[in-house]
Order: sequence, then structure tokens, then C-alpha cells
Amino acid sequence: MLRLTEIQLPFEHSTDALKKAILERLELDESALSTFMIVKRSIDARKKNNILFIYAVDICIKNENEILEKFFNNKQLRVAPDRDYYFVAQAPAKLETRPIIIGTGPCGIMAGLVLAQMGFKPIMVERGKKVRERTKDTWALWRRGQLHPESNVQFGEGGAGTFSDGKLYSQVKDPRHLGRKVLNEFVKAGAPKEILYISKPHIGTFRLVGMLEKIRDEIERLGGEFRFANRVSDFSIQQERITGIVFENGERLLSDYVVLAIGHSARDTFQRLHDRGVYMEAKPFSIGLRIEHPQSLIDQCRFGKFAGHPDLGSADYKLIHHCTNGRSVYSFCMCPGGTVVAATSEKGCVVTNGMSQYSRNEQNANSGIVVGITPEDFPSQQPLAGIDLQRQLEQHAFELGGKSYAAPCQLLGDFLQGKVSTKLGSVHPSYTPGIHLTDLSSLLPGYATEAIREALPVFDKKIKGFAMHDALLTAVETRTSSPVRIKRDKKSFQSINVQGLYPAGEGAGYAGGILSAAIDGIAVAEAIALDIVSDDQKP
Repeated sequence: MLRLTEIQLPFEHSTDALKKAILERLELDESALSTFMIVKRSIDARKKNNILFIYAVDICIKNENEILEKFFNNKQLRVAPDRDYYFVAQAPAKLETRPIIIGTGPCGIMAGLVLAQMGFKPIMVERGKKVRERTKDTWALWRRGQLHPESNVQFGEGGAGTFSDGKLYSQVKDPRHLGRKVLNEFVKAGAPKEILYISKPHIGTFRLVGMLEKIRDEIERLGGEFRFANRVSDFSIQQERITGIVFENGERLLSDYVVLAIGHSARDTFQRLHDRGVYMEAKPFSIGLRIEHPQSLIDQCRFGKFAGHPDLGSADYKLIHHCTNGRSVYSFCMCPGGTVVAATSEKGCVVTNGMSQYSRNEQNANSGIVVGITPEDFPSQQPLAGIDLQRQLEQHAFELGGKSYAAPCQLLGDFLQGKVSTKLGSVHPSYTPGIHLTDLSSLLPGYATEAIREALPVFDKKIKGFAMHDALLTAVETRTSSPVRIKRDKKSFQSINVQGLYPAGEGAGYAGGILSAAIDGIAVAEAIALDIVSDDQKP
């Protein structure tokens, strides 16, 4: 099989145009082409009046070697890579220990699935509830301002990615095509097949719910076990090796292999690990605000006269500006046709995030406009200082919002001028349980406010209307990534000072999104499987 890339076609092309383009590019007649499969389709909208679809395809043709020799200088033609997944081990007939996975976000759920498929019967531990019960609790905050600290946007089956845009693309290096394994498993569980080839696949919350249930069923069918609504309160560590975990009710669960797939908001767990001497360090993350525009404005700027075309969908954007004060401001977690959501997991705090359904047909576009910060910006130099900063900002946002989980909000034009917003303009806020108009100038550190004020007019030059007066800024965005990194060995994936403990995914500082976290979960699962099999083979 060969891979042919960079096939450019008008986005309104006919159904047979791609096949004709393949034949023309390789100078073939139709009988020579057995089959072809789209492996990637992206949109080139740099010229709004000439929008293109860019394809990469895998093709089966007669006389492949002759074609490769004929086009040996063509960098857009090569042997297609093998993207099949091959299990690295199989569980021994007598399984002495069952791996424990703490957390059922994308990292934990894929680690559990792969371990189950290899016969290791993992025990999946989750402090939150099953996804449908968790959804009800999350809606209780959004509709009635009632927070469930153990069941919310951050905690529960599916992790934080369940209530997001469901983006399934990443820039991590993936030479073994583990991302393909993730996408294939998602399709088996009910995701649309197009996620296998579009350049920026996404799913959306409603579809994720059913998918998670099917993956859970498969893990259980293969011998895995789920323990929902079980918060881990402590860790058993003896002679620098993990021996098990302790639940809040005092129950102990023994294992020599424990995966920490806890997500970026498990602050109490970070504290307990730190208390137990597990090595961790503060790491950079970003803070800022959510911005909302009419989706039609973004569509018009990106797609021109083709804005609203169903084949193009809702337009997105990616922006960055390097400021004169040395800070960088960038768009984060852009959600086309989505909503700004309440994402706190602690009482007395307000946190925002963005979410889209699969259809992406809501009125507004939103994204985080965030400023990168480093441990030098934290209030102290201890490993958990980033959490202290996050909490300080979130509590301040709660105060500014009126202490009711309403979010403080300001019109963009007023923010640039340093004026208190007193009434809404043309952009209606999507955040629930509500917003409180105010002045956001005092919320963020001065360097962050200064940087965002500099960046917004610059972004307006790239997307006309981005700095419109009526665009809404909603506070506060703090959970962009984990504020800590639990260091692990690069080869074994184990904690550098606690054997058998496997820090993984976004919470441990090794991923940034659904796909990269899921890929990391597979890699950690493989490391555990190989270690167990190696121990089993010892005399």
C-alpha cells in the first residue's frame, strides 16, 4: 500500500474528483487502482475565495514498486506506514497482582482498556460517579448553582474532557501510531468514522457519554473492575515501593502497580502524594479569561462568502502574540459553536472552560485567552505553589461574581478602557448559572492583564472584529494544564523515587488534551504489562 499526500481539490468537488485526482497524479488508468482510503482531510482557507480540501490517501495499486521507482523524487508518495496496533504482552495464566488505575479520564480509561485486552484485569478507581449520574450533578451546578465537589466537570467517568469540545488531535510525537489505536477504539464505541481522517476531529459531550459506557462494558467483559465514588485518601508506600491504596472509608486495596491518571484538578491527591514524599515539582501553566464572539463573525473572517456552508462547519482559530513585557498570550481550547461552562471542583471558587457539542451549532464561539506563567510567578517555590495561585484567582472570581457561582464578566471594549461594564451589548453570554458584570482589571496579576490588553488589538488585525466592543470576557480560566509534574523515569514510566507508581496523563504533567492523554495511558499500560511479564518469567 502506498500513501499519496497533498491532493488539493475545491471543497465543493464532485464525489469522483478524488479518485480522478489520484489517477491523474500517478498517470494511471482506472483499472490499475484497486482501492483507496482517505487517511487525512484538512481545510486550506488561507484564500477565502478559493477554499480547498487537502487530502492524504492510502492506495492499493498494481505494480507498486514500478510506481515508486517512476516517482522516486516525489516527496508526496511513499510506502504507507503500518498503523495497526500490536499488543506488547499477554498476562500470565496465574496473575499475581492486578494493576490499579486511579482516574477514568482518557488516560485512565485507555490504560485500563489496553491492560484488559492483554488479560491483566485492571481495577479502575474513580472518585466521581458514572458518566450519566455525573452529568446530572454537573447540570445541577449549571442550572441551579449547586456544586457537587466529587461529581462535576473535573471529577467522574470520562474526566474533564467529557465536558469540552471533545477535540481528538494532538501535536505530540507518535511514531507507533498509538493515536490511531485510540481513535479506532472510539469508533468501535460509537464515535463517527470521520474522526479517523479529518484533520481536527472532535466528538462533543453527548456522544462521549454513550462511548464511555461501551468502553466500560468492554473492560468489565474482559475481567476489569470499576470502583466509582471511591476517593483515594492515602497511599501505602514501603521501602520506596507502592504496595496499595487507601480509600476514604479506610478500606485498603493492595497492588504493586498503581497508575496515577488523576487529572489536573485532584488537588487533595497531589497534596497527599507530596506528604508521602513522592517527588514532584511545580510546572508552567497558563491563566486568563474566556472570550465569546458571535460564531458568524468567526465564520465570515475565515470562510468569506462560503461562511455557513455545511461542508465547512463552524470555523475555528488559533492565535498567539508575544508581548513587549515578555509574556505570551494565546488562544486556548477554542470551541466553535459552543458555550462557556462552569468548571469548578471546589466550593467558593469560579472556574471557566469551553464546551461544544458534536454539531457545534450554538450561537457563540469561545476560547481561552491566556497568558503563560512559570514557577517564578508563583507565591512560593514549593511544588504545590501553582495550586495556591489557581485557588487564589478562583476565589477572587467567586467574590467578583457575587458569591453564587455566577462568573464575573466584562465587555471587551470596557476591559481595554478600564471601565466597569454595566450592561450587555450584542453578544449574549452562554455561561450558566449566570454572569455578573464588573471590572476584571483587578482579578489577574498586573502582568497578565497588561499582556491581554496588548494582545487583543493585535488579534483583531488577524480576525477582523475580534476586538469588537461587545465581545465578552468571562473569568477565570486557570485549569489550562496541571500546575505540577510528578516526575517519572523516561523508560520505565515509574515515579523516580517510588517503584510501581506510574504518573500518567495530564494531571501528572505528561499530556495536554484527550488524545495525548489517551496515548500516554497506552504507553503506561504497556510498561506495566512488560514489567509484570518480566517478573513472571524470573526463576
